[in-house]
Amino acid sequence: MTKSFASSADLTAKPQTLEVLEEGVYALTAEGDPNVGAIEGEDFLVCFEALATPVAATAWLDRLREHTDKPVRYLVLSHYHAVRVLGASAFDADVIIAHDRTRELIAERGEQDWASEYGRMPRLFKEPASIPGLTWPTATFSDRFTIHLGGDRGDLELRYCGRGHTEGDIVAWLPERRVLFAGDLVEAQAALYTGDAFHREWASTTLDAVADLGAETLVGGRGAMAHGREAVDAAVAQTRAFLRVMIEEVQSVRERGGALKEAFEAVHEALAPQYGGWPIFEHCLPFDVSRLWDELDGVERPRIWTAERDRQVWDELQG
Repeated sequence: MTKSFASSADLTAKPQTLEVLEEGVYALTAEGDPNVGAIEGEDFLVCFEALATPVAATAWLDRLREHTDKPVRYLVLSHYHAVRVLGASAFDADVIIAHDRTRELIAERGEQDWASEYGRMPRLFKEPASIPGLTWPTATFSDRFTIHLGGDRGDLELRYCGRGHTEGDIVAWLPERRVLFAGDLVEAQAALYTGDAFHREWASTTLDAVADLGAETLVGGRGAMAHGREAVDAAVAQTRAFLRVMIEEVQSVRERGGALKEAFEAVHEALAPQYGGWPIFEHCLPFDVSRLWDELDGVERPRIWTAERDRQVWDELQG
């Protein structure tokens, strides 16, 4: 039976859960939809991720306003993907922060990514006409950006751990509270999207840098939050294992002279028993394997995904 394209048939709203991780530290999850968060400063808020549209972001802010009425001074974007950034205008933030490379990626492929993700995940784009255009960071950095929260709240450290899910992923780290917002560098009980990834670097040095932070609470890009060091370590290990299995299976097919379709089938067979029931597994895997195939073929930077290319890859591998 032909599978529906990506997540185009996933039209049922997911129940959202807002959790207070520590005093003044919040996270919103929604059964595999993108996670978002917020951290209170003394007289301001730092919000992490922006969702896909201003209307979707406003619903999150309405939930947050049940706990705090502080204005949003900083909006942190972990990377450039449309479902993470296009709702930014709802926050009315003084400063929008991202990595240097994220800004470059928005300029290079933001329009194409918007059309691609809207086609793949239409439910996440609640009232797409509310999007005023591409989101542009107003402050960028290459290695580390520190936000002083004021009073006795300590600092929020934004860090670049290396290439992974994209060229420009950053994490938000509260060292005094050991809380980490990891973006899509780590998923807990959710499949990985790696269509714009650097698999080998992600699976090694980048995840090593994330693990070395020693977080005791972790909010990944999707899926459940990880509470306690054991659960955090498990989430990092799960992410690393997913990547390593993909690399091993695709390399094996390439070494025996096989084709992309064979590599997809081998990866699917290897990963499905553990990950197949997790959110967006079937959606992501064709794009994941296509990018990894390119990477092992020497294509250093990911090719730009367009709505047309999405359909071509899907039809070839999942059709």
